[in-house]
Amino acid sequence: MIERRKAGKVASLLDESPAVALLGPRQVGKTTLAHEIGEQRPSLYLDLESDADRAKLSEPELYLAGHEDKLVILDEVQRLPNLFQNLRGLIDRGRRKGLRAGRFLLLGSASIELLKQSGETLAGRITYTELGPLDALEVSPNDLDRLWVRGGFPDSFLAANDRASLRWRQDFIRTYLERDIPMLGPRIAAETLRRFWTMLAHRQSGLLNAAELARALGIDGKTVASYLDLLVDLLLVRRLEPWHSNAGKRLVKSPRVYVRDSGIVHALLGIATLDDLLAHPVAGASWEGMVIETAHAAMPDGTQANFYRSGGGAEVDLVLTLPGGERWAVEVKRSLSPKVERGFHHACEDLGPQRRIVVYPGNERFPLADGIEVLPLHEFGRDLLAVGS
Repeated sequence: MIERRKAGKVASLLDESPAVALLGPRQVGKTTLAHEIGEQRPSLYLDLESDADRAKLSEPELYLAGHEDKLVILDEVQRLPNLFQNLRGLIDRGRRKGLRAGRFLLLGSASIELLKQSGETLAGRITYTELGPLDALEVSPNDLDRLWVRGGFPDSFLAANDRASLRWRQDFIRTYLERDIPMLGPRIAAETLRRFWTMLAHRQSGLLNAAELARALGIDGKTVASYLDLLVDLLLVRRLEPWHSNAGKRLVKSPRVYVRDSGIVHALLGIATLDDLLAHPVAGASWEGMVIETAHAAMPDGTQANFYRSGGGAEVDLVLTLPGGERWAVEVKRSLSPKVERGFHHACEDLGPQRRIVVYPGNERFPLADGIEVLPLHEFGRDLLAVGS
């Protein structure tokens, strides 16, 4: 049993909002977390992939009106997009009776539909939050290598051994390609999308080059953009946008692209063990991706995350602009004796960050020259959590 840090936040949001949408990929633990929350208060759980539960909602307002004293948990809610209009009416009637919070917890594994539908009909009535795979702060520091190799999907992380974990991730990928994505509507050949996803894994943390991807796949740039949008909307891929300023400097305009879970990166590339990973060219980029995901999981709401890269070679892996305006420049190194390149110093001259941080795979924090702090990944994450507490 893994205790997810998000449970307390979701419960707090339910105390403030009539509806909360918890978004995340399949198998990430949304249902487990929802049941945990449901045990703390009167609740009703409906799985909208179940024919029996969908039948109960053939007259949704009539059925749900009889449960207005409970938290109603609707799992895989994107399966009934027309339901959002009914939820709006129930929420508004409940408000007139004084029922202002904690009415509905909506679980969705595809933000592509959920955000579109709920955004149109539940404006002002719904709060969104995301549950990603396990991050570095949800496991012991001693388990970081296991998290890195296997990724953060609980069944993969907790598998009996590395081979079993790899099989689970390969099945996960196949299920998404052959069942989940076609169920959402896009008619994309599974093998073409697998090749695209694998190409992104090979190019982990690289700048998006749509023309190169299009040529390799024999498709046009617009189709590449649509494939990328789909994987981003499914919360499987992250686009990290470049930092923009008005300083007149020539800055890179293309985003960096990351397959969000390191274990999925490794499954797409056939990497099963830590030894295999350390010998593979993707190791540094994969570690960087795990740091990026931990930052996104830990940073306070309202933080802006970018990277910085100028035409002159100044570069920072991650620029975090916190809600109060404080800026952190974060460099990621897969070395126990990290060294900072000249480009990082040049970038910091442009950015003027309050903190200069190097995240590395060691266990101790220590200073470098020029005010740079070297932090283990778990301490970097804790520092970010402390900002939002």
